[in-house]
Amino acid sequence: MSETKQTPMQLALAQAQAAAQRGEVPVGAVIIEAKTGHLIATACNRTEERNDPTAHAEIMAIREATSRQGAPRLQDCDLYVTLEPCAMCAAAISFARIRRLYFGAYDAKSGGVDHGAKVFDHDTCHHKPEVIGGVNETEAAELLKEFFKERR
Repeated sequence: MSETKQTPMQLALAQAQAAAQRGEVPVGAVIIEAKTGHLIATACNRTEERNDPTAHAEIMAIREATSRQGAPRLQDCDLYVTLEPCAMCAAAISFARIRRLYFGAYDAKSGGVDHGAKVFDHDTCHHKPEVIGGVNETEAAELLKEFFKERR
């Protein structure tokens, strides 16, 4: 039997599930080298574990990828994340020069891409990645709903 290769968003969803199991808000992210499809970084939320409000999945993935690449910019890379990035993460994505952003669930309350601050729409935004939202949206949204349902 041959092994089925997971898509980048499936890898991000697995990271989100791991976060939920540790009591973190279930958001996962992966960074892929666009030309080769090579996996560069995987991460999930670690704000509770690290007592760090900036330890969002996207930030953690960008930190890992830039460290591995030995450069502060990731212009040949794509980021897959299970939830629409907040304004902080959207700004970091812009600063890192991520080529393309794929995200799962939309976040009407705290999103910073299609909702709220809409960081990439501002004239002061130096780099706007191509954005594709709603990738595996149902699965990503369900993870979040279940997580918060158990806490209420």
